[in-house]
Amino acid sequence: MGAYKYIKENFEKEYKEKNPLYKQKVVEWRKGNVIERVEYPTNLLRARTLGYKAKNGYVILRAKIGRGKRKRQKPWGGRKPRHNYRFVQSQLSLQTLSEQRAARVYKNLEVLNSYWIGEDGNYKFFEIIMIDPTIVKNIPISYIRGRAFRGLTSQGKKARSLRAFGKRKQRIPKIELVRNNLGRKVK
Repeated sequence: MGAYKYIKENFEKEYKEKNPLYKQKVVEWRKGNVIERVEYPTNLLRARTLGYKAKNGYVILRAKIGRGKRKRQKPWGGRKPRHNYRFVQSQLSLQTLSEQRAARVYKNLEVLNSYWIGEDGNYKFFEIIMIDPTIVKNIPISYIRGRAFRGLTSQGKKARSLRAFGKRKQRIPKIELVRNNLGRKVK
């Protein structure tokens, strides 16, 4: 067994057993700022899987985001039935929202990926891997700019259902086929 397997087992065990050390970490995170810079990742295996390297130009941020229903403002324009609803289903996941907030705060860095590290009754916590495009040169800049907002992170691809492979892979919609004049039958 490699070291990463032990790290994964330890992280999962802490969370499942609600270890006092884990609870203490969550309390500290809750008291901290919404977006904080962290020296090293909490879950090293997950960070390495998503592209983190312990090199110059890679930064880890911890983001705190509120859980629960998304409450709507009070209705304007009279108390009509169509205005009378309290909660609005967001089109973005909490992880995507945390990536976008981090990208807005640290404008000189770009979001590479993010992963879940914990939660309590009020908040979810994510660690976001960010890179400095001036230092990390092996990724083309056109691919990097605005990744969190264009759905190019792992979470964004999941939301756009681009993780499928094989028979489940997303098929080209009929509208695109007609636009591209590819609407002919293939045997």
